Amino acid sequence: MRLTNSKAMRDADSRAIHVLGVPSTILMTNAAKELAKTALELAGGNRSAVIFCGSGNNGGDGIGAAFFLLRRGIRVHCYLVGERSKMTPDCAEMERRLIELGGKLEDFDPNDESIKKLTHEAGVIIDALFGIGLNSELSGKALSAVGLINGSKAPVVSADIASGVEADTGRILGEAVIADVTVTFSMAKIGHFAEPGCTCCGRLRIADIGIPAEALQDAGTEVFVIGAEDVYLPARPKISHKGDYGKLLILGGSVGYTGAPLLCANAAAKSGAGLISLGVPEEIYGITAGRLFEPMPFPLAGDGNGRMSLGSLPVILEKLSSCDVCVIGCGLSRSEDLNELTRSIVRASAKQLVIDADGLFALGDDPGIIKEAQKPPVLTPHEGEFLRLGGTLTGDRVADARIFAQSRECVLVLKGHRTICAFPDGEVYIICAGNPGMAKGGSGDVLAGVMGALLCQMPQKQAVITSCAVHALAGDLCAERFGEYSMLPTDIIKTIPEIMKSLTR
Repeated sequence: MRLTNSKAMRDADSRAIHVLGVPSTILMTNAAKELAKTALELAGGNRSAVIFCGSGNNGGDGIGAAFFLLRRGIRVHCYLVGERSKMTPDCAEMERRLIELGGKLEDFDPNDESIKKLTHEAGVIIDALFGIGLNSELSGKALSAVGLINGSKAPVVSADIASGVEADTGRILGEAVIADVTVTFSMAKIGHFAEPGCTCCGRLRIADIGIPAEALQDAGTEVFVIGAEDVYLPARPKISHKGDYGKLLILGGSVGYTGAPLLCANAAAKSGAGLISLGVPEEIYGITAGRLFEPMPFPLAGDGNGRMSLGSLPVILEKLSSCDVCVIGCGLSRSEDLNELTRSIVRASAKQLVIDADGLFALGDDPGIIKEAQKPPVLTPHEGEFLRLGGTLTGDRVADARIFAQSRECVLVLKGHRTICAFPDGEVYIICAGNPGMAKGGSGDVLAGVMGALLCQMPQKQAVITSCAVHALAGDLCAERFGEYSMLPTDIIKTIPEIMKSLTR
């Protein structure tokens, strides 16, 4: 699903109103109806609602919702958190309609104990403080209102985006409402899915409020969100052989880190690669060979300390010449030899590279080495590794990832609660799956294996996005079965087949 940002959405609104002739009050009325509908669903048997409104059009949506709830017999207390002198014309029109029906818009006083009591006892709360235009930290009465909303046990509906979340980035501007449901209008925004604002969104409803498709056709950005419905695996031809599904080379492992390359290789085997070779230091070859059946391990020259040596490079390059994809880094360990070995592979290989873990460490913060790769490599860092590679974290993970991928001419998979896949062409994909149970050593090795296998079988962009989705969905299935505390990376490998089967078309 393509996402939008605040400017593109404002432009679409303006085009609908000023070019296509849709009255702005019609759009606001439709938005208000959708808010009221959701609030009614959440309120249950408690027929009372408290609504916090700003003085802008987002506040107008909330005041309009009060009008519809009042008509349905709901006890409504509607508060203006802002200055009446700054109310937009449409917001003022919604107040006029509310008063005409017998309701009222009261000024919010953060010290009024009766407001606190009503908020705590409400059947539902509507957050209509700020819309998608907020770009500065909350303060004053607005900050107090957010604290009051979050302190209540009542379910919360946010209008367009949870107040305090920046729509274009997902940044939390000081504090933010924790919504149970966000009703957004016409299109989803980046801040609904990007960290950390995504944690405030709750369940997202996208409501059609009457903006014509013609006005929305240019509202999309180059940012997309990926769920299970957005990825698929092609059915395999009846007549095929292992060579049709690629040859994967995995390089990793060291004394003390024997599990990482095994996880990677086994995940790759479950993800359909035709042939998998695993190169490990000779010191751990016996352990590795005794624990693998489908992937084929082979020994590489060691440095005497349980790690690969630079002397293994000729054998690696020979192996790589007959493979399609190489994953390097899982359990590799760290040394000057390994730094030079990894950099030499990056420079020499004409094949697709996936660089993870200690392979990323070996690259350091030299942007030049990444550009020396003959094909854009796929880098899979967590935030700490990303910073060491020379990336920046400004709070806008989408922009930070895009800038890095474009400037380094690579594919960046920035891991996290919502993993981001950024490509050199400027497109960014947010993976809308995964859970905290995956925050365990070894989960990244599993992802590297899935990615290496799928890169053997499909185009780069499709493979990267699909592998991240498969990995995250398998993690969610594990959390459902075993719980986030007890699930393991090996459990993720075991559930990969179910996910891949469900995605095969």
